[in-house]
Amino acid sequence: MSSYVVGLASASDAAVVGGKGASLGSLARGGVAVPPGFVVTAGAFAAAMHVIDPDGGLRASVEALPAADLPAIARVSAAFRARIAAAPLPDSVAAAISSGYAGLGPDADVAVRSSATMEDSSAASFAGLQDTYLGVAGSPSVLDRVRRCWASLYNDESVAYRRRLGMPESGLAMAVVVQRMVRPRAAGVMFTRSPVSGDRSVVAIEGTWGLGSALVAGDVTPDSFVISKITGEITSRRVSSKGRLHSFIPNGRGVTVDDTPASLRDAPCLTDDEIRALAAIARAVEAHYGVPQDIEWALLDEPVSPSPAPPASRIVLLQSRPETVWAARTPSPVAAPKARAADHVLALFGKPL
Repeated sequence: MSSYVVGLASASDAAVVGGKGASLGSLARGGVAVPPGFVVTAGAFAAAMHVIDPDGGLRASVEALPAADLPAIARVSAAFRARIAAAPLPDSVAAAISSGYAGLGPDADVAVRSSATMEDSSAASFAGLQDTYLGVAGSPSVLDRVRRCWASLYNDESVAYRRRLGMPESGLAMAVVVQRMVRPRAAGVMFTRSPVSGDRSVVAIEGTWGLGSALVAGDVTPDSFVISKITGEITSRRVSSKGRLHSFIPNGRGVTVDDTPASLRDAPCLTDDEIRALAAIARAVEAHYGVPQDIEWALLDEPVSPSPAPPASRIVLLQSRPETVWAARTPSPVAAPKARAADHVLALFGKPL
């Protein structure tokens, strides 16, 4: 589309579209349903930063911060965020974003989501450290939220995390994913290995009614289900009392937060067929990437009654990233593989057979 905006299905290089954008593009090209959208590239961020921090002095001041000096991190980060949020977008960048947004339909309701170039790798997870905005409508609002996403690269938590890891600030950039909003009956996350035990033979699903933001915000204790990858059996289920409901209301009304209707509060947010359909998609996504995944999903439907349409046709994925907690704990082999077990013993004595 331009050097500043690319269609989601063409998003592939994490250095250009960030980790989230590259992952969504890979899913789309792999035939997995994702909401349509585009990515504001790292090049657009660089063009804006050329105006905001032309000599790189602000970024150098961030890199110089001691990891343990949280007050200094908060002070420097706040000043940098304010500069980014207040700076007008370069005309060429604003025009490209507005054109991409117009392609999603007149005054479309969209989600505007940060996609930093260093996030969602197998070595580190920046999940939740940068900003996401739901139910955004109108080009001026989209431009404003893009700028806020850029500023969130310098959230206190994100800067502190980078300083603990010793990551350089040079070359760091923020892309932004803009996608049409979905109105799910239920949403949540799923893991292609147990987040509790690390067991790779299961898929663990957590979900709630309405938008998954209720789960992310900690407003509900989600329903949880465990499914065997081998047999497809639902081996564990816990249905929680879900007291709050995050809903998306189209036509500019955005996201609302209400008490969950009494009829839904203690009812499972997924049927068994929907659970199995989610698990099958999770297995396909894990096979696509070759490593265990942490996946955000949404089940499209009105939040009042199940749909007669097959579950798989109503599931869209909002994100998939490598699972990092158990991956970091998985021990490396203590020796290179050998053709026979006895060869390991003989190698100790330097006597190949």
